[in-house]
Amino acid sequence: MPAPTWNPAQYLRHAGHRARPFTDLLARVPDLPADPPRIADLGCGPGNATALLAARWPTARVTGYDNSPEMLDQATAEHEGPTPGGGRLDFAHADVRTWTPAGTCDLIVSNATLQWVPGHVERFADWTAGLTPGGTLAFQVPGNFDSPSHVLMRDLAHSARWKTRLADTLRHDLAVHTPRFYLEKLAGLGCEVDAWETTYIHLLTGEDPVLDWVKGTGLRPVLTALADDPEAREAFVAEYRAALREAYPTGPHGTPYPFRRIFAVARKDG
Repeated sequence: MPAPTWNPAQYLRHAGHRARPFTDLLARVPDLPADPPRIADLGCGPGNATALLAARWPTARVTGYDNSPEMLDQATAEHEGPTPGGGRLDFAHADVRTWTPAGTCDLIVSNATLQWVPGHVERFADWTAGLTPGGTLAFQVPGNFDSPSHVLMRDLAHSARWKTRLADTLRHDLAVHTPRFYLEKLAGLGCEVDAWETTYIHLLTGEDPVLDWVKGTGLRPVLTALADDPEAREAFVAEYRAALREAYPTGPHGTPYPFRRIFAVARKDG
């Protein structure tokens, strides 16, 4: 299956909700060992969250990495350049599966990206080795692969009508690990680790808002796989929309969308 193509505008439709876990992650990152710090953002997307790094560390030299040309174009156009605090934001193409820092970093951060990287735990040794003593590796990943939005998507993709084209397209519930698993792996690399999970209840508005949310993220592989067949793509989306409406009924104030996230902050021994 081809790598999913990304639509920055669709992704940013829920930018406020998507940024909340990142700000919660950054709040737990300890002081960085250098000033100005060097920061790498793995899977930077359209750069809106990367810009928050410059707000937290105004003098930082921040580089956002992504493998999506569409996302990098958006990030570069909107955010690249000097920052008000004397730092700088830059963006570059990279594959997180093989990326290693060219020099030492004070912070390596990743926001909702590692679920797309099979075997990402095996990258931790290289990334922590690339940290300055006292530096930090921090990431958050969605932990909602057993939620109705994702189970229904996988079940539909494996149904008789779609399995020939889509059975191998979607991630499964082993795409990420538990907070305890991450804690043990990172502690084994000599880090002081803070790991936890949080379930956010996002109150979404508009017509079919859960579908609108997943169109920007989890549904991208399906939309990419069916991109050459608009009729089939619309048929899949219609079936999925009907299932989501039943699973996530609209209430008097909007549509509640529970979303579990898993966090880890690992500080390398100084």
